[in-house]
Amino acid sequence: MRMLSRKAGVATAMLGISALALSACGAAPEEGGAASANSDFTGCIVSDSGGFDDQSFNESSYRGLQNAKKDLGIQVKEAESKSNSDYATNLQGMMNAGCDLTVTVGFLLADGTEAAAKANPDAHFALVDATTKEPADNVKPIIYDTAQAAYLAGYVAAATSKTGKVATFGGIKLPTVTIFMDGFADGVAKYNEDKGKDVKVLGWDKKSQDGTFTGDFEKQDKGKQTTKNLIDQGADVVMPVAGPVGKGAAVAVTDAVKAGKDVKLIWVDSDGFLTAPDYKEVMLTSVIKTMDAAVEEVIKSDIDGNFDATPYVGTLENGGVDIAPFHDLESEVSEETKAEVAKLKEQIISGELKVESDASPKH
Repeated sequence: MRMLSRKAGVATAMLGISALALSACGAAPEEGGAASANSDFTGCIVSDSGGFDDQSFNESSYRGLQNAKKDLGIQVKEAESKSNSDYATNLQGMMNAGCDLTVTVGFLLADGTEAAAKANPDAHFALVDATTKEPADNVKPIIYDTAQAAYLAGYVAAATSKTGKVATFGGIKLPTVTIFMDGFADGVAKYNEDKGKDVKVLGWDKKSQDGTFTGDFEKQDKGKQTTKNLIDQGADVVMPVAGPVGKGAAVAVTDAVKAGKDVKLIWVDSDGFLTAPDYKEVMLTSVIKTMDAAVEEVIKSDIDGNFDATPYVGTLENGGVDIAPFHDLESEVSEETKAEVAKLKEQIISGELKVESDASPKH
């Protein structure tokens, strides 16, 4: 079998470790996949504490693995982390299970992925939305220049605001969070510059890198209260960058609309109109990252024997990032604004317009 030597090395290294460790955290791997030419390849995934149903980057990455199962006929295993303390155990469980390539999702899993990669040099890893401190030959980072797409979203937010105040806030102050907030703030600034306006950004100051953070990616009540506070301060477009915490923000925006306020939401990572349909009535747009496509492509490359550790960087140019359609709120965005956003996108892709953030990946 194609992967025999790699699997044998991993199995030998893990011989003395009990597989019960994984089930102890309540996240035993699940198997699947039809017999095919690739049935000897096992693709695995470990979520961060947001879980696979976060309607955000965990869910999108998970969908990529499931697509690979369907399209490529691989075996799959999964481990859903309930808290940060589960990461090492879940990674160990994937190694015990003989995974050929393990997808790990999020910045918080970067250290654990690096440690697992060093301990298991014959196993391959795809680290979504983060990089290891030291490059590793068996870890492929899947990262995104989301500032580019968030810039467009910020411009749209400013253009559609009626109060002259828009807002963004984060879960934890991490580079993969602040890159959204930087791009959003710059997009608002571009609108102000072009139109002679003074739309304010609440929740984030790019220059000082100071802003509003809930402190985690789990507690939706914090997202709801934070968003309510921002709406009370006058914000009528809000972009949470906080994983499942964003659901709390969506509830606050929905409640505000029911109370007669004209407030809109911008989702992140996936098209919230599709992945969080309970709140589609308030979704202006989303800053999306095509994690599902990238995960499936990395798996296919590994199957074909072409795995390499060169980072994949998603940009507007390669379709790795973008803003979602306006869907039901199409009429809320003027034709003039749509044309201006299309032009800005072309300028970013051509390099005429530079969108910069301290958190932007090099590409």
